[in-house]
Amino acid sequence: MRILVTGGAGMIGSHAAAFWADRGYQVTALDNLMRSKLFGSSRESVECNWRWLQGRGDVRLVKGDVRNRADVEQALGDGVDIVLHAAAQPGVGFSVTNPEEDFSINALGTLQVLECVRQRAPKAVVLYCSTNKVYGTNVDGIPITELERRYAFQDGVAGVSEALSVDLAGHTPYGVSKLAGELYVQDYAHTYGMRTGVFRMSCIYGTRQFGFEDQGWVAHFTIATILGRPITIYGDGKQVRDVLYVDDLIAAYDAFLSGGMPHGVFNIGGGPAHTLSLLELLDELARLTGRRSPIAYQPWRPSDQKVYISDVRRARQALQWQPRVSVQEGLARLVAWVQEQQDLF
Repeated sequence: MRILVTGGAGMIGSHAAAFWADRGYQVTALDNLMRSKLFGSSRESVECNWRWLQGRGDVRLVKGDVRNRADVEQALGDGVDIVLHAAAQPGVGFSVTNPEEDFSINALGTLQVLECVRQRAPKAVVLYCSTNKVYGTNVDGIPITELERRYAFQDGVAGVSEALSVDLAGHTPYGVSKLAGELYVQDYAHTYGMRTGVFRMSCIYGTRQFGFEDQGWVAHFTIATILGRPITIYGDGKQVRDVLYVDDLIAAYDAFLSGGMPHGVFNIGGGPAHTLSLLELLDELARLTGRRSPIAYQPWRPSDQKVYISDVRRARQALQWQPRVSVQEGLARLVAWVQEQQDLF
């Protein structure tokens, strides 16, 4: 099997590339190594994952941009069987201040990848990394209640299902650009008969994640706690997300590939059994490290939902998949990795 992973130096991409390479697949990773630049950092981040993949010796690396047709064609070579499209601009804040570049990466870049695959490898399966932000402010219509350390959905709502509308809502430019890319992926299945899987991801975390304040909050809080750096909380810290360890996400991709579905759209996250508020994450990090960072509070950021929890029943039923790494185990793995790699941060 031949697999192209766009965004191959990212946390998700590098784990996926290693997972499939370990199974003997021919893996190509495409990345422009722009993550630090997108978040205004002068320090390396995914470049470290790039070198890690290079050191393995079993992943072909192509430095290039999904917006550049020649780069995508070079990465595809004479064809592939699977494409995991993980390349993206993932920051809400960046999208608000740079909507045109956000669009060009997330929407135009996705269309470029789809067209190149359609022309060079039309039978390839395309997996698309979407986001829970496609639902926008419609999530705010679900009643919530305030508890001591978190918010929670009311009325027995387990989580957000794929049936929630993506229309008539504010999304932020990031949510719009990711939704545009997702709709193209869905339509390429219907119009051109391509096999596609869309995964509307909640908070994915794990080792080799270089978290910034605007994206990758679990890793960002972990790195700051271990290094004694201050943390800013926007809002009151009771906002809740379901979190999913990256190994479980890759397992969901692989389950889709192994199944017979021609196309599908799935909410993918830890679900109700794997949730954290910001305050609860700080408590868990204190338990694991014996440390607490100085905390400052700022007003809520635009479109920051107080609760988002994925209803993962469709993925569970259709893919015979479920999260297996507990929050405690996943955080322990992340903490151990950051402690061993402190010089990277």
